[in-house]
Amino acid sequence: MAQKKLTPQGEWFVDVSGRKVILRGINLGGDTKVPFPNGGTQFPSDFSDHREVSFIGRPFPLAEADDHLTRLKRWGFNVLRLLTTWEAVEHKGPNEYDEAYLDYFTEIVRLAGEYGFYVFIDFHQDVWSRMTGGDGAPGWIFEKLGIDYRKLSEADAAIVMQRAYDYSKPGLRQEDNYPTMCWSQNYRYAGNGILWTLFFGGKDFAPNFLIDGKNVQDYLQDHYLGCMKEIAKRVKDFDFVLGFDSLNEPGKGFIGRAMNDRCLNNGDADPAKPGLAWSPIDALFSSHGHSIDLPYLTLKVWKGGFVPTKTVTVNQNQVSIWLPESPGDPFQLEGAYTITKDGTPFIEKNDFFQKVNGRTIDFDADYLIPFMRTVGKTIQEIRKDWMVFIEREASDAFTHPHLNGEAPKLAVNAAHWYDILTLLFKKFLYPIAIDTLTKRPVFGKSGIEAMYVRQLTRIKNTADSVPGKIPSLIGEFGIPFDLQGGKAYKEWKKGNHSPKIWKRHVMALDAMYNAMDHLLLSNTIWNYTASNQNDLMVGDGWNQEDLSIFSKDQIIPGSDPDVYGGGGRAIEGFCRPYAAFTQGTPTKMQYNLETREFHFEWDSDSKILEPCIIKVPRFVYPNGVQIVLSNAEKISETDGELTVKGNGGKATLILKPL
Repeated sequence: MAQKKLTPQGEWFVDVSGRKVILRGINLGGDTKVPFPNGGTQFPSDFSDHREVSFIGRPFPLAEADDHLTRLKRWGFNVLRLLTTWEAVEHKGPNEYDEAYLDYFTEIVRLAGEYGFYVFIDFHQDVWSRMTGGDGAPGWIFEKLGIDYRKLSEADAAIVMQRAYDYSKPGLRQEDNYPTMCWSQNYRYAGNGILWTLFFGGKDFAPNFLIDGKNVQDYLQDHYLGCMKEIAKRVKDFDFVLGFDSLNEPGKGFIGRAMNDRCLNNGDADPAKPGLAWSPIDALFSSHGHSIDLPYLTLKVWKGGFVPTKTVTVNQNQVSIWLPESPGDPFQLEGAYTITKDGTPFIEKNDFFQKVNGRTIDFDADYLIPFMRTVGKTIQEIRKDWMVFIEREASDAFTHPHLNGEAPKLAVNAAHWYDILTLLFKKFLYPIAIDTLTKRPVFGKSGIEAMYVRQLTRIKNTADSVPGKIPSLIGEFGIPFDLQGGKAYKEWKKGNHSPKIWKRHVMALDAMYNAMDHLLLSNTIWNYTASNQNDLMVGDGWNQEDLSIFSKDQIIPGSDPDVYGGGGRAIEGFCRPYAAFTQGTPTKMQYNLETREFHFEWDSDSKILEPCIIKVPRFVYPNGVQIVLSNAEKISETDGELTVKGNGGKATLILKPL
């Protein structure tokens, strides 16, 4: 059955018959950030093949599509946040699009629709590119900017697993060489600082920096949007494609920061972060081949955050990242700072990245939100009813929920949300957790769930600050599956395949979904990685992250795909009933994992002819389901779905396992 076109109306997604829609889905997939088959960070690389790589086979080879899409459908998901990257489309060189990849990607989208999924397309990036420790942009960009990508790691301008990890000792975490989750620190290093500042603010901060006759900002954005257009043209006739993400977790670069600001104050508005405390001048000066001493911050709970614990000398080998033929650092050329005769930096304008023509700038209002509107115009020229899933800088969406500017047409608030301490330390803190917003402890399952509701309410309130409101869909959330040093994997290896090995994971996911149900929020969990392995070095194949709800290592031959042994991990945590389509307006949705009892209430609208569709995954109700209705009647019951219709006014549904 073809999915009916959705449109945003106020805070809801609505289908053509007027039903309110809750989208529950998955990010596909974690390894789509890296080339196929051996582009994952578990393989050493100097990136010299960056023009020749291929992403055909990400998220999975076409021959495996049926297996993966069947599993996801049976688990009850109805939407995919489908990843691609700028590099996947344009790795060969400027305007040289990988047509074979575009054909492959279009076929993945078509198949997703055949299996009943809605799709929105995410041009993914993390910390700019693979060469700067993440993924996203193609390698030839560095040549255009006069930067030698081969020197970025050597000059301490980026933390890159492939350069830091000792591959002669595989399968291990190497906390001294490459600490857990350290990739995220890259936003403060020179590689990211320079690139993001030019991408969003090149016209203001490097007005004289031209590439092929265009200002660097226009050049970079035009190429990014050009790739988006190529995919948009391929998928424009699929009604189930909802739209595009604006840009995954965009970085600010140096924009808004004082030249000498090392972010040591640890205030609520600008909390200190772990790792090296780079100021913009530190990063820029060091990028020219100078070694400097920097404070290194570590978490001290009793001091309420990250504090300096030692001093580290960076770029000891005095390596410059600038190519010999490069005119040099564009910000130095614009007069932000000079290098004195004795070889030290002198800041000429400490507010260089904070003021433009005497006016204090705001990253969201002046750069990010106008860019989101440009994305909207770009895709809506190809299909006018496409939505723009907007994302702000990752922590801003959480700490400063107000949207400071006019959202694009047909916008969806697609902010990300994680339990930060679980993510960073790979431990689910139970029964006592810490609320990172208030810095106070919370107690027990109910305390943790209430904390999640508070945090998600802040994000949902962003959408309320837009005139007329916009829908919210939590674009990413989830948990690491290598909790407690991969304890569950050790059990699995010993032959213990009991669901109990995932008890902690299930508890964490259940609390997250309960909070989402409480707020009737749409979401896409991070993530499903077809190539995932139970290996602390590999995981999702990207920087030792391991958040996939599926692993090929969890497959026991002969098992059905949607049950234990079929590849799923902690299935009870994410596979649960929910109201996908509501004939009217949902008012309450609640699921009890212990009893598997589901409660749903809605204000039924008898003018809407199509019924409610409730997802009832077979995994949850293997022996069938007992249905109790009030002011409503059952229309049909099939494997995995139940349709019911209210008689007008308040209606309720209770499901219990048989």
